[in-house]
Amino acid sequence: MNFLRGVMGGPSAGPQPSGAETIQKLCDRVASSTLLDDRRDAVRALKSLSKKYRLEVGIQAMEHLIHVLQTDRSDSEIIGYALDTLYNVISNDLEEEEQEENSPKQVDDLGSQFTEIFIKQQENVTLLLTLVEEFDFHVRWPGVKLLTSLLKQQGPQVQQIILVSPMGVSRLMDLLADSREVIRNDGVLLLQQLTKSNAAIQKIVAFENAFERLLDIITEEGNSDGGIVVEDCLLLLQNLLKNNNSNQNFFKEGSYIQRMKPWFEVGDDNCGWSAQKVTNLHLMLQLVRVLVSPTNPPGATSSCQKAMFHCGLLQQLCTILMATGVPADILTETINTVSEVIRGCQMNQDYFASVNAPSNPPRPAIVVLLMSMVNERQPFVLRCAVLYCFQCFLYKNQKGQGEIVSTLLPSTIDATGNSVSAGQLLCGGLFSTDSLSNWCAAVALAHALQENATLKEQLLRVQLATSIGNPPVSLLQQCTNILSQGSKVQTRVGLLMLLCTWLSNCSIAVTHFLHNPANVPFLTGQIAENLGEEEQLVQGLCALLLGISIYYNDNSLENYRKEKLKQLIEKRIGRENFIEKLGFISKHELYSRAAQKPQPSFSSPDHMMFDHEFTKLVKELEGVISKAIYKSSEEDKKEEEVKKTLEQHDNIVTHYKKVIREQDQELEELKQRVNTLTSQNEQLQATVTQQVSQIQQHKDQYNLLKVQLGKDTQHHNSHSDTFQMNGIQVEEVSKLRDELEEWKNKHEVLQGQLREKDSVIEKLVSANRLSRTRCSFQFLTQVQLQAAEISKLQMENQKLQVMVPWEQGHGALGGAGAVTGSYRMYLEETRLQLFLCLWCNLEWDFFSCQSEVKALSEEKESLKQHLDSSSSTVAILQDEKSKLHQSYNWACWACNCPHVPL
Repeated sequence: MNFLRGVMGGPSAGPQPSGAETIQKLCDRVASSTLLDDRRDAVRALKSLSKKYRLEVGIQAMEHLIHVLQTDRSDSEIIGYALDTLYNVISNDLEEEEQEENSPKQVDDLGSQFTEIFIKQQENVTLLLTLVEEFDFHVRWPGVKLLTSLLKQQGPQVQQIILVSPMGVSRLMDLLADSREVIRNDGVLLLQQLTKSNAAIQKIVAFENAFERLLDIITEEGNSDGGIVVEDCLLLLQNLLKNNNSNQNFFKEGSYIQRMKPWFEVGDDNCGWSAQKVTNLHLMLQLVRVLVSPTNPPGATSSCQKAMFHCGLLQQLCTILMATGVPADILTETINTVSEVIRGCQMNQDYFASVNAPSNPPRPAIVVLLMSMVNERQPFVLRCAVLYCFQCFLYKNQKGQGEIVSTLLPSTIDATGNSVSAGQLLCGGLFSTDSLSNWCAAVALAHALQENATLKEQLLRVQLATSIGNPPVSLLQQCTNILSQGSKVQTRVGLLMLLCTWLSNCSIAVTHFLHNPANVPFLTGQIAENLGEEEQLVQGLCALLLGISIYYNDNSLENYRKEKLKQLIEKRIGRENFIEKLGFISKHELYSRAAQKPQPSFSSPDHMMFDHEFTKLVKELEGVISKAIYKSSEEDKKEEEVKKTLEQHDNIVTHYKKVIREQDQELEELKQRVNTLTSQNEQLQATVTQQVSQIQQHKDQYNLLKVQLGKDTQHHNSHSDTFQMNGIQVEEVSKLRDELEEWKNKHEVLQGQLREKDSVIEKLVSANRLSRTRCSFQFLTQVQLQAAEISKLQMENQKLQVMVPWEQGHGALGGAGAVTGSYRMYLEETRLQLFLCLWCNLEWDFFSCQSEVKALSEEKESLKQHLDSSSSTVAILQDEKSKLHQSYNWACWACNCPHVPL
């Protein structure tokens, strides 16, 4: 301890040792001391010296400190001191005084060198991962800080070591669940460094439930109103999702997009936004854009866009878009975010078209945004964001394109002037004195015509009133007039891009353009001149426009046929010179920047020259125009024939596609009908099965009852278990009594019906006696015989009416039911014969009557057969009745219950 007092500045005799000597002695103490307390004190002293003597401690003590981590794991205090000392040596996060003394470059080099020494032995990183698992605060927290510093210095190397370490990433994920906020927050910083530019680790972290935990932390901290912890979590989420399609899909499938909606629920009072809230909301908007970025696979982007609409996230963003008091940078980023959420998604584009600004009267959001775009007082970045939003709204949206162009057509223009339309704003910006407004309006209008030949033709109808007293001119003519007046380069570039887009793939527009005799001389004159570098871009675009006029020329104008325009180029410009000027476009630096991504991002308004979609058009047409310039007239004719053949082929293909589409619809309808009928059939089969099951169940109950009655008889004979069987017998008797009453009622109804039929027969017989003169005797004889047979049947029926209910009560209804059915059938047939006899002709002869008598005789024989069958059935019923009586009497005798007559 005296030694340590000397080191720490205590009173001692003799000269004081230097810092390097002290560090060396402390290192020797750590290496050689056998007492844990001495080693702990020496490591504590090294920690206190590590910031001031970083280089010396790093060189002399690093090996000893690593040895302490390996051997003194049981003492958390010395482990904590060693980790803190290593962190001070490796970390570049110096105090202000140290930053002044050392240059940043020296500091960075020193930390990187010490990190390289530490990770040279991969076991050191593995050891550090093990220490991070310790719950002790004095071990875990410095371990997290040290590992974070290692990742900052040598990220890829440390990432690879952790990746191959067993459960390396999973150990670090546990930091997010630590209840101590300081460790959890530093764990977020550690994972930020760990997931940088490493897709494999990003996937592991995502599947270790990182999304759920991070979103929970953001919610706990207050969403956008939270502190810097929310910012750190958002940065980590960006690392996990950006350019990682697997994690993006996992985020969407896990329904985490729905949890982003509360982030953007801002109140009505938007005054006084804190700097941290602005930062948080800015990162949240960027996170949304990561999921719907145009650089993502189209399928993934589309599914995320739909999810954002269905969960209400798009609606919430549009609310911020139209709110007041929102900071300018947040508003700009919100516009960019909405742009990418609706880009290429018809459902989202339709919703955005329906959004109105909270003004009086309400105006569409698109109109309000276009007002900002053509207003030169608005910030440049805001105007670029509005242009991007308008481009995304029209991207693959023919419906939206048609709505924008329709506001320019004469039939839809509001004559009262009470409202401003999108078309009027675009025309106003196109011909204003602000070159940036000219360029933005020209590009916006070009997007309204993109890949839509129908709208290109309709736009030719637009007429503009240039001044009072002068006749109106077409929009196409006005664009060429401004182009020839020598306006600013940015304005001319914008107009030339609009004209190239308008004329491409539209022969009618080319014809209208060539119909003005001043246009071709102006273009050839611009291309032929030798101008400065600024004008070379205009020359290249003029060459492109002239090449489009040749390539899409239908030769309808005699003076401007393809061949004559080629001869004009050869005579006034030269083919090689023309091709060289055409190549100025793709070689321009601003062209390369614009071709990289759809969003217009320019450092200054002067750099705003090319549009992303226009660069695609240039790339497509540059080669074909170069070939078209060198083609002969015969080759042009062959090409025209090929084009016509291809058009015919396309028409045929389109026709068959339509037929196939209709057949597919019919097939779907038939499939639906088949499915409906199949389901109905299944329901009916289920019903039949259920009824069959019920019938079988009733049969089984009947058979079981018969078996039980037989067992009861045997049981009574043996005089055992009497009381239990008697209980069952009494219940059965009660059921039989109820069924008997029911059958008596039915029998009375049948008797009433029988009496009615008898009266009808009697009336028919009397009427027949009066109407039949020629065959009265034979007919009366037959009627009397029928009446006798009916009486006989009635008597038989009276005998059966007592037996039938009794048999029905025991479930044996087959025979009696057959007799009753035959009897009714016979009555119906007799009635039919009587009716036929009544309405027969009075001139029937004797042979007709004889045939009727013969038929009645056959019916009589049939009835006799039915009676014989009924007699046998009655005999069977009587036998079963006597057995049941006997069983019932036995049961009553065995239980001494009063005899209830059946």
